[in-house]
Amino acid sequence: MLQGLVVEDLPASAVWLCDVLEEVFPDMVVRQADCVESGRKTIDAAVPQLALIDLGLPDGSGIELIRKLAHGGQTPHIIVSTIYADDRHLFPALRAGATGYLLKDQSRDRVIKSLRGIAAGEPPLSPRVAQRLLRIFAHEHEEPEVPLSPREREVLTLIAKGFRLPDVAESMGVTRNTAAGYVKAVYRKLNISSRAEAALEASRLGLVGDL
Repeated sequence: MLQGLVVEDLPASAVWLCDVLEEVFPDMVVRQADCVESGRKTIDAAVPQLALIDLGLPDGSGIELIRKLAHGGQTPHIIVSTIYADDRHLFPALRAGATGYLLKDQSRDRVIKSLRGIAAGEPPLSPRVAQRLLRIFAHEHEEPEVPLSPREREVLTLIAKGFRLPDVAESMGVTRNTAAGYVKAVYRKLNISSRAEAALEASRLGLVGDL
């Protein structure tokens, strides 16, 4: 008997997602959890073959549950079900081990089609997410990534964590002018101009986790 799991704190969304899973997989027993803690306990009781996990939960991020499933020694289908289509949510989820990413504003038919594609080896991705990943892939092939030095990567990580220039300098044990030079070099190499872009680049490069 297939085991499914829906981790969703909004009752109406949870019911909708459970109904979709049961329609796509009639032989699946679908369990529900409404927070990270209950999701953790449900997974400990029985690892599902397929999980739909929301990212914004009352007691934390669904990223924790994604990691737990991805590194648990089995190979379940771990699918994000969220309203967030931005890089700050997409990249950490995929790096944590998510094998699919569906947006909850899609039609029922679209979600069902995406889930049915799993049997054919097709990753369940919302069109907007798939297009974003394709653009990134194309960009990386057109413009090889400029390597950052260890110190520049350290600066980028600190900026992504919200450090201001004086804090960056203090953390690195350098003068403010030296820290400013590192920041300028990072911005130039990555072709960015704001702290928000720096945070996204740090996330994309795997320097920080869920932002």
